[in-house]
Amino acid sequence: MTGWLWLTLAIIAEVIATSALNASAGFTRVGPNILAVAGYVLAFYCLSVALRTVALGPAYAVWSGAGIMLLALIGWLVFKQALTARQLAGLVLILTGILLMRAPGA
Repeated sequence: MTGWLWLTLAIIAEVIATSALNASAGFTRVGPNILAVAGYVLAFYCLSVALRTVALGPAYAVWSGAGIMLLALIGWLVFKQALTARQLAGLVLILTGILLMRAPGA
């Protein structure tokens, strides 16, 4: 597998873990707690494998930026959290940054 595929898996695992953490209601629900811990372990493992071939700066920028974007969307769609126009503009800027970090010659 390529480093970018490992990074994608890390992002997915981190997003699932953070969503489970939100659903855990402050560590009071066992199932979401287990999913959160397992997801974070998997996320960091995948990130560490990705870092074998992907430079730290672009990898972390894409990992954190994509996580922020996906979690904002999950918060809006699943947890019914509001997204303001200013927050949407911020998400557009994050997406722009991710695209620039992945652009050829970056």
